This record gives sequence, structure tokens and C-alpha cells, in this order.
Amino acid sequence: MKLNERSLAFYATCDSPADNSGFLYKRGERHTAYHRRWFVLKGNMLFYFEERDSREPVGVIVLEGCNVELCESAESFAFAIRFGGTKSRTYVLAAESQEDMESWVKSLSRASFDYMRLVVRELEKQLQEMSRGVAGGCGGSQELPGSWKAKPSGMEPSRDRLPALPAVLPKENGCAVWNNVLVGADRPPDTSGCAGHDEEEEEERPRPPPLPPRRRVVNGEAASAGAQSPSTFWRLHQQYSREVARLRQDWQQKRRGPQP
Repeated sequence: MKLNERSLAFYATCDSPADNSGFLYKRGERHTAYHRRWFVLKGNMLFYFEERDSREPVGVIVLEGCNVELCESAESFAFAIRFGGTKSRTYVLAAESQEDMESWVKSLSRASFDYMRLVVRELEKQLQEMSRGVAGGCGGSQELPGSWKAKPSGMEPSRDRLPALPAVLPKENGCAVWNNVLVGADRPPDTSGCAGHDEEEEEERPRPPPLPPRRRVVNGEAASAGAQSPSTFWRLHQQYSREVARLRQDWQQKRRGPQP
């Protein structure tokens, strides 16, 4: 990415939020006199202007590879920005109060990408430790000292006493009846340590009603067989129809009221 004076001036004066801003006293490079300047911190760039309403900055300090520390100076509340190297310049600044000095030192110390890299690494380390702790607690490998543990009882299902499925499934009208085989069969216990919520949801979830048996069509005799012996659906339909008719008759009688 190429930078020039115009792009830096636009970035310094645009509407993007600043990390810190305010007046500071800056010591000159050749002369030791201090000049009051308006400073604006954006990212790792510290811009300074002659006045607060200036259109272009006087200069910029790139805060990479530097240390921010307090220093002794004729001005009170002074601190320095020091860079590595023998020919590197040291910027000496002074705030107007102790609170402003602490705020600027903290902001400038956190402005470099090196500091952000350390913060990201520390957050990744904490996230990995939390992930391992959650995985260990769910798997049952970590137990709190003195925690209560249920004692095994004779009512708990075991793998040896599980009923075995028959080799040939029972059939009704030529259709295998799965509901009759699976009803009452206990599932093997889950040893993963994370199945507590699944078992509660399974107990609360209502089981669907059994499907009516189907008939096998053999040589087109399904229609005649259905006429001779009514199916389960037909019997249920007749039973509920009579119940609905009886309830409707009772409701009509209550609505009419007692007859004289």
C-alpha cells in the first residue's frame, strides 16, 4: 500500500473515530522549547496539528517498535516515545494534567500491532483452555472432589440382560410388525457422559401411535378379502363415528333444555 501526504491528510481529518485526541506540549527536535499542538491518535498513527481546526497535520508518528515511558523534563507530566536504534528520534511530550498523561501513555502503549498480536495470542490461549475444560467435563474425565455419585442398583439395565431381537420378525397380514418388537426393549446405556439431556427429551417426547397393518396383494384378491373382513382402520372409523354421534345427540338435548 502506497501512502502520500494527501492520503495521510485525508485519513487524519476524516470522520473515522479517533482512539484519543487532545492538546499536548511537544518539545522541538533542534530547540528544547515546547509547543502546544493538537494530537489525534488513529490506529498506530499519531497525528499532530498546529491548531484544533487545522485542515492538514504538521506531522505524523508511526507507533511501531517504540516504547512509551515517563521521563524527567522541565515541563510537568512529561513522557517520551523512544524508538530502537542509535539514530532514531525520541519524541518528548507533556500533558496538562496527571489524568491526561496516564490516558495518553495507556493509549499510545496499546496502539502498535505488536501489542494487538500479544492480546490475540493470549485470547486464543484462554479459548483453548476453556474448550479443553468443557470437553473434559462433558466426557466425564473431570470430577469435582466430594461430588455425589449415584450408587448402582439392580433396576439399572445391563448389556447381558437386554432382550435379543428375533431372527425372523413376526408378521401380520404379510407385513413385519416393528412396533411389537421394539416396545419394551431397553436401549443400551450411554457411557459418553453427555446423554443426560437426550434421555430427558426422549422421555418427554410422545411416541407416535402404531401404524395399522397392511395387507399384501396376492392375485388381485385384496378387494374381496377386505370385503369379507373389515380392516383396523374401518373398525376405528365406525367406533369413533358412533362416539361422535352420541356426543352430538347429548349436546343437542342439553341445548334444548328439559322438556315439559
